[in-house]
Amino acid sequence: MADPARSRAEEKFAKLRPAEDDAIKARDKAHKELMDKTARLKALRIAKEAADKETAEQAKIEKAEKAAAKAAAKKK
Repeated sequence: MADPARSRAEEKFAKLRPAEDDAIKARDKAHKELMDKTARLKALRIAKEAADKETAEQAKIEKAEKAAAKAAAKKK
């Protein structure tokens, strides 16, 4: 014979289960969106740092070339 209290508890559990599944799915979706956003921002930051480094190196080269040209002009 089945225990009536257990049957009621199992029925309540069965009703709550879909809501829990939906909550878990929503949490997982929010986590994935956060991770995707973080990865995208990290990629943008790395690209910006590389571009800034390249710009700084180019400016340094141009400054050295101007200094060399100025020194060569003084020698003439």
